[in-house]
Amino acid sequence: MSLKFQATVVDCNDALRVGTFWAELLNLPLKDDGDGTEYWVEPGDDAADILFLTVPEAKTIKNRLHIDLRPDDQAAEVDRLSSLGAHRIDIGQGEVSWVVMADPEANEFCVLRATESTAAP
Repeated sequence: MSLKFQATVVDCNDALRVGTFWAELLNLPLKDDGDGTEYWVEPGDDAADILFLTVPEAKTIKNRLHIDLRPDDQAAEVDRLSSLGAHRIDIGQGEVSWVVMADPEANEFCVLRATESTAAP
């Protein structure tokens, strides 16, 4: 028997809005189910999809699961993500090397610092 990690699911009030944000963030095409309730991006290379589902309830607490992103240039990426509609948030992280941000529906994610292997020359 085998098991494959298929998707990380993000519940949304407006799955199209949040899906579009993440598709632009990852520079991937946004796919849909045709009925306006499910959208997803497929990162490829056997990576799990990110699925955006429309749900009736609003987000009320801090995420228990979040996505970490590793950019080539942290400051430039934070600026780019802000222009797409993300914003910096304080969840009590204190002085850390990553930047905590939230997407348009307040789902938290982190922008890590570049590592030597990902840093722009």
